[in-house]
Amino acid sequence: MVDRQAKVERRIRQRPPSPIAGNPQGDAVLVIFNHYHTCPHCRLANLNYQKAFKNDPNLKLVIKQFPVLGPDSQFPAFAALASRKQGKYDEFRRALMTFPSRINEISLMIAARVGLDVEQLKRDMQHPAIADEFARTRALAKGLHILGTPALLVGDIVIADLVDMASLQRLLADARSKRAGSRAGQHL
Repeated sequence: MVDRQAKVERRIRQRPPSPIAGNPQGDAVLVIFNHYHTCPHCRLANLNYQKAFKNDPNLKLVIKQFPVLGPDSQFPAFAALASRKQGKYDEFRRALMTFPSRINEISLMIAARVGLDVEQLKRDMQHPAIADEFARTRALAKGLHILGTPALLVGDIVIADLVDMASLQRLLADARSKRAGSRAGQHL
């Protein structure tokens, strides 16, 4: 029988892969579900995630765009994913997360500010792979009973709320411990 964590990890690794920050080979995986459109909790959560992988060189952060507030929240999420084709995803994502107000088509101005070719970005946003990524993310969120943002998955624990730094560090330590224990059991 395949456990829940293994199923989730398989779905997370599906092609094309979701954006990753931190160490792509990290021994602890933190999967975040967020969006950019007027989500102050997502912005606060993002600060904690940034601190976590700055202080933890073995942390892999998998970013799932989960725009739950309709078309206005989908636009910047589509733009963020499309920015990967120009190699500016992380820079663009950080700029979107720090923008102080509602983001929809304003994300195109932010894109230009970080050096993206806006016309190419608009074309890339129309690529079927972008819509497919959202469909996979929605299915994964539904399977994990995630309804809103911010939400995260650490090991086999799903948290649908803002998590403070101390709790996040404990969750990561527990996930590492469980992972090490399951690998040790496989060698017996």
